[in-house]
Amino acid sequence: MKIVIAPDKFKGNMTAPEVCGIVKRAFLKHLPDAEIVTLPMADGGEGTVDAVISATGGALHSIVVQGPMGEKVTAKYGTFRTSDGRLTGVMEMASASGLALVPPEKRNILKASTYGTGEVIKALLDMGVSEIVIGIGGSATNDGGAGMAQALSFHLLDKEGRELTPGGGELIHLAKIDASEADKRLANVKFRVACDVTNPLLGENGAAAVYGPQKGADSHSIPILEAGLTRLAEVWKSDGMLEDVTEAGDGAAGGLGAGLRAFCKAEKVSGAHLVMDVLEYEKHLQGSDLVILGEGCTDSQTDSGKICSEAAKTAKKHHVPALLLSGALLGSPETFAETFDCAFSTSTGGHKNIEETLSAGKKDLYFTALNIAALVKLMQK
Repeated sequence: MKIVIAPDKFKGNMTAPEVCGIVKRAFLKHLPDAEIVTLPMADGGEGTVDAVISATGGALHSIVVQGPMGEKVTAKYGTFRTSDGRLTGVMEMASASGLALVPPEKRNILKASTYGTGEVIKALLDMGVSEIVIGIGGSATNDGGAGMAQALSFHLLDKEGRELTPGGGELIHLAKIDASEADKRLANVKFRVACDVTNPLLGENGAAAVYGPQKGADSHSIPILEAGLTRLAEVWKSDGMLEDVTEAGDGAAGGLGAGLRAFCKAEKVSGAHLVMDVLEYEKHLQGSDLVILGEGCTDSQTDSGKICSEAAKTAKKHHVPALLLSGALLGSPETFAETFDCAFSTSTGGHKNIEETLSAGKKDLYFTALNIAALVKLMQK
């Protein structure tokens, strides 16, 4: 019997690799001869680096870079070999330029920069990667990737020929992008961006208007950020770097979605499908009898492109039953039945509060998986 264990993290409780280990241990207790493949999953956001490196046997690295407000932070990234031997890098922009890195009292959206994200990209280029997979959720920035570009030796100049200082608030002064000294290695590396946000760069659904307030922008700063991104888009167009900034996801991560297209010729794809592709999920489904998926909480958002839902739909294409283990089933049972062949909540009840529930999370997951494995063994008989 071949079983694929492919869960997302249980947010705030267990990483995806930890979930894999617990479920595998439970199933091997009752099915010691089963072939079990563990594929920690992610959707391109937090946990993507850990999941990909755990599943591929790659290497984790860290580097001290410039954080969103100019402070020093340690960013994590990874490298792994694909099945055809290519060295690929995987990173999360939030590790270098994320909102969680900045205490609320120190946030200044007008000055927040993606420079550190560019430094991580440069470190991967130094390692000789042929492809970079980047998740762009959780940003603290609204600079359209300007800081990232400066770290990669693009020069963003005002009308006096002076380099712009960090932050989206300065982009209104942009007159020219000088790419003469930009890192030449960018042309030989494929960039794939995990992005499930559909917002364009500008306008009422754009980066500044929709996501600026989450990062500290107010009625004074939002028009400044919008004007700066508008100016950046004008220069991109006039320099032939982009034809437009209305593509779905251009507004992601404060305009980094568009910035990665302009400066790195990146391709944006669904985060869930990108991770499944990188991990060769469909290849592992071949010959499988069961795939076990998992997440911390299942609700109405699960079926809107989340990794468990997309992995279940892909499994059905290969006629492999998909079983969901969830910390909490909060959505419609009818919806669960449409997406998954069966779904179980791992919470055993009796916990007084969320702290107790989280504390018992690993034990409850093992207990639930152990019972399901026992049932599978009985069905075999």
